[in-house]
Amino acid sequence: MNIENMQFQKNIILSNKDALLIVDMQNDFMPGGALPVKEGDQIIDNVNRIAEIFNKNNGLIVLTQDWHPKDHMSFASAHPGKEPGDTFQSEGIGPVLWPDHCVQGSEGANFHSKLKVDLAHAIIRKGYNPKVDSYSGFIENDKKSETGLAGLLRSLKIERIFICGLALDYCCYFTALDGINFGFEVYFLVNLTRGIDLPPGNISKSLQDLREKGVKFATKDNLL
Repeated sequence: MNIENMQFQKNIILSNKDALLIVDMQNDFMPGGALPVKEGDQIIDNVNRIAEIFNKNNGLIVLTQDWHPKDHMSFASAHPGKEPGDTFQSEGIGPVLWPDHCVQGSEGANFHSKLKVDLAHAIIRKGYNPKVDSYSGFIENDKKSETGLAGLLRSLKIERIFICGLALDYCCYFTALDGINFGFEVYFLVNLTRGIDLPPGNISKSLQDLREKGVKFATKDNLL
């Protein structure tokens, strides 16, 4: 599925029932980082602008942050003979192994210096269980352990969530799907994401799947 074939929601009016989820805008996912997403740094200015729009309209702003211990089982280094990108599947880990990234307290785990972190109302850390990865901002990959994000949003009577950040076909994708599963209306800000496309074709597959599951698409220009 290509962006050119998408139908975008128009003239979206924001309120205090809306939340912006900014996913994993961390140094290790930027060009030059341990697990770089191509052009990941190029969306920062517009992510900041969208955050300012939410702030002016009394919307909630939440950052998610990958926060792995140094011996995390999603790292290829934890599996002798394995390399980053190798296929691997166990409960809570997979479908591929990753280079060491976003290790707790490291510079790579920090948010990019240009991201306006001061606009955020909350930070949700994920992936800190060494035996379970967490792509989604809502629930870890074992599909049992919640991060607390859903409870936070419900307690503040949030009805719609808008997702941007990194990476399109992993953490943004799974956050969007789980947002639907937890009962929220979900908007995917396509031009404020960038993907890994691993395996090849994964970005197109992810966008198609999101549409089929009821996620709506928008761009920064559709928000009023």
